[in-house]
Amino acid sequence: MPRRGQGRGTAVNLSTIGRQAILAAIGMLLAGVIASPAMAQVTFGSPGDPPRIALGAGAFDITPSHHKDSNTAAELRAEYRFGDVFWIVSPFIGAAGTSDGAFYGYGGFGIDVNFGPNLVLTPNVAAGYFARGHGTQLGSWMEFRSGTELAYRFADRSRLGVAVHHISNAGLTKQNPGEQSVVLMYSVPLR
Repeated sequence: MPRRGQGRGTAVNLSTIGRQAILAAIGMLLAGVIASPAMAQVTFGSPGDPPRIALGAGAFDITPSHHKDSNTAAELRAEYRFGDVFWIVSPFIGAAGTSDGAFYGYGGFGIDVNFGPNLVLTPNVAAGYFARGHGTQLGSWMEFRSGTELAYRFADRSRLGVAVHHISNAGLTKQNPGEQSVVLMYSVPLR
């Protein structure tokens, strides 16, 4: 028997769909790189890039679940990215807010995967404090974020890209619906 809010057939885990979309995007990117000899050189880390301020806008909770408080909201994000201070690892701190009054303050790290001089894929993870506001109840004040950002690096070292992330409490509480966000990010170098 289908759950309330679902059609007939197999129940769908929306968090799994978000992860599958991320993996599909990475797979398509890698297929494009393999097919293009001009972009065949893959390097890790961006030691020539200075610290950056990154600003973004997009959507929070893009795959609403059947929970009554699940709601897609606008998201604004700001990050300070330190650059490659630990070999190829780049730490960052940031804050995000939504139109539903949610707040997420976090810290984490990413690793740049460069496909030629301009295309940069940055898988990243973070952890931090989440306050719900009037939006989606994620089950805990402690939330973990994982995802990736695909960006174009300009000659002045600024970047324009799209970040896709999954946030959940990793099972710290019984309630753990998770959410996905998609944000257009622009980062500017500080030097």
